[in-house]
Amino acid sequence: MPIVNGRREPAGCRPRKRAQRKRRGLRKARACGHTDREPTASVGPLAGNHIDSGEVTATTRELDELLAGVSTVTVLTGAGVSTGSGIPDYRDRDGEWKHAPPMQYAEFSGSDAARRRYWARSYVGWQRFGKARPNAAHHALARLEGAGRIDTVITQNVDRLHSLAGSRNVIDLHGDLSKVRCIDCDDMSLRHRFQRELKDANPDWHAHVSGYRPDGDVELAATGQDDFRVPGCRKCGGRIKPDVVMFGESVPRLRVEAAMSAVDRSGALLVVGSSLMVFSGFRFARRAHETGKPIAIVNQGKTRADDIAAVKVEADCGELLPRLGAQHLAGAASA
Repeated sequence: MPIVNGRREPAGCRPRKRAQRKRRGLRKARACGHTDREPTASVGPLAGNHIDSGEVTATTRELDELLAGVSTVTVLTGAGVSTGSGIPDYRDRDGEWKHAPPMQYAEFSGSDAARRRYWARSYVGWQRFGKARPNAAHHALARLEGAGRIDTVITQNVDRLHSLAGSRNVIDLHGDLSKVRCIDCDDMSLRHRFQRELKDANPDWHAHVSGYRPDGDVELAATGQDDFRVPGCRKCGGRIKPDVVMFGESVPRLRVEAAMSAVDRSGALLVVGSSLMVFSGFRFARRAHETGKPIAIVNQGKTRADDIAAVKVEADCGELLPRLGAQHLAGAASA
């Protein structure tokens, strides 16, 4: 067991010096007027493309070295991992909202009109969202888990695409949009069944879609939403909500504890496709940092954890992860 700063450090924490060097390098680059926010279509040797920036090549190499230096990682994913499946993300490269912020739980639960608007939009959006399929990033992570390199995938997404891709140890931090739950009696049912109920309750209802939003939401013309009828719970007639953690709700305690335990078990945290602007995801980066676990980030744009990351690669995760995964799977097979 190596000794760092006069104390023994677990083997899973050995990349700490690389993390410290990386943070110093980031600060130096910013002082010289450079940032890591430039788009990088090429991602070093893994992409097989010509690289003009030595910094990009070095960063990609550091990501590879970090992952090779630990036995397992916990992966934290966000909306960026599902954009390749046709699901829009929430934020731009600066971490700002691309769309109007989602409906808050207090508004949803406290207003019949708000629930009509929500379900009208979700009724239309589900017809596309429900057909989404895993992309190359989901499949790459599933293969790495199957090879024993990934302990757990903690996802902030509600699309279940990690599970559909074959990942087995998945924590759906914010819930599962394929289910609905009664606020009043807690009865659970499948979304596709409730979708049929919505259709039967609104046989002549039509709306014009002007745009698609994250998580099965859409932008509809203002007219017609107030006429949308929402069936009540089959058991008690109560209010139906998607079985997800809406903005303004808290993530269930046991779910958070399971995710924290996964971070604690692993040698590093890999953040993929998330700005971490919402605390429910950022808390795991903070936990990794506080316990000396190196943090690697693959994301296009600013994140809340940039200042504590050991490595950050700005790249399309659907392009980078399959190449990264193939390299580590080949290394494991030859070991």
